[in-house]
Amino acid sequence: MEAGRVFIENSWQSPASGRTLSVIDPSDGREFARIARGGAEDIEGAVEAARRCFDAGWGRLAGFERGRVLMKVRERILDHAEELALTESRDCGKPLRQARNDVAACARYFEFYAGAADKIEGRTLPYAPEFTVLTIREPYGVTGHIIPWNYPLQIFGRSVAAALAAGNACVVKPSEDACLSLLHLAEWMAEAGLPSGAINFVPGLGVEAGAALAAHPGIDHISFTGSPQTGTRVAQAAAMHHHPVTLELGGKSPQIVFADADLDAAVPVIVNAVVQNAGQTCSAGSRLLVERGCYDEVLERLGAAFSRLRVASAHADSDCGPLIRRSQLDRVRGFLDEAERDGLVRVAQGQVETDAPAGGYYQVPVLLRDVPVGHRLAQEEVFGPVLAAMAFESEDDAVRLANATRFGLVAGVWTRDGGRALRVARRLRCGQVFINNYGAGGGVELPFGGVKSSGHGREKGIEGLLSFTTLKTIAIRHG
Repeated sequence: MEAGRVFIENSWQSPASGRTLSVIDPSDGREFARIARGGAEDIEGAVEAARRCFDAGWGRLAGFERGRVLMKVRERILDHAEELALTESRDCGKPLRQARNDVAACARYFEFYAGAADKIEGRTLPYAPEFTVLTIREPYGVTGHIIPWNYPLQIFGRSVAAALAAGNACVVKPSEDACLSLLHLAEWMAEAGLPSGAINFVPGLGVEAGAALAAHPGIDHISFTGSPQTGTRVAQAAAMHHHPVTLELGGKSPQIVFADADLDAAVPVIVNAVVQNAGQTCSAGSRLLVERGCYDEVLERLGAAFSRLRVASAHADSDCGPLIRRSQLDRVRGFLDEAERDGLVRVAQGQVETDAPAGGYYQVPVLLRDVPVGHRLAQEEVFGPVLAAMAFESEDDAVRLANATRFGLVAGVWTRDGGRALRVARRLRCGQVFINNYGAGGGVELPFGGVKSSGHGREKGIEGLLSFTTLKTIAIRHG
């Protein structure tokens, strides 16, 4: 990686502005690197490069040949796994073991989509006897990918690997807050055999490089993960050129615990689902809905678990690392200050280790009880390690509370009653439901996405691959 540059047509180039951005270590608040401040002119060059690559034949290459290239990318990722994990950990502030999991997941995405690249199938359709009608799937052409800071490697893998496998050429705008791991990948992807222009990276500010990418007339499809507010602006910009958009916009996901649940199994998963990556996860289980009959017991168990949680620098590999930046820390504390003013009861909280560096953006995990359904803490995405608990009286009441937000990304259901589990799962308005688990280990194969303000479109699995293709119908009249 060459500091302060953009990566276009398999080479590092100075950004048109000549300017750079500071990279801050969330563990101590200090600058430790610089990246390019790319802008509209750099996006223009990247889109043109991607178009040249696509037109030169990348999109027409046999699927198995694209798959072989992607498998070589996977090998490069694993060859550099520890370097990538150390970079991701420091850049994002996440514990090292979590960063290692992210590297493994990124490699798995490339492996999965490498194997799927030659399995994009069409259909033959029954029609009039004098016709044979078939459908084929083709790549869009040039796809844009706006990658967030919380899981750079994972979200890059699930988006870009699928787009490349389908035959698209890609322009990536990684987050200015954390993107060093992706910039490290640039040269290794070229070494793996990706042709010049198949993958291009333009780091920079969202309001500059990101906005230019979303609005560019030469982009055929946009993939965005981030806040609903920014997602709206991305969709509006893309709509000016009638370009399709995949949006993953966060959630306020419920964990629903019935009185017959196996609490020994449920409690550790519920804790991890809200403290992983310091709660900075779109699918974080940030609302806890518990049947009245076991409400106090569940909170007692969770309170004990929260009290044991420790927060420290990323390299300490503790339960939680720091939040990504000062403004995010201020946002989370704003939610907690409001909860205190409103008299919400803080059941338990973790502790910051005494040797955590001064200047880091540390927030202890917090468990709150009896949060009203209409309270801001029960309605808005905090994006921090804060769990809002409330009781429900019946199955219908649980479903009502679970669906009572504008989000619909993920839900967890904990019960030994198989009939109830399926009834509730069918009634929940969200994109994924996990029964007696949460996240299913992050399965690459499992379609992921939301409804309502959590966005639209699907990533991961075969559906994620097909989302980067467009369907063409061919009708042949033969008498």
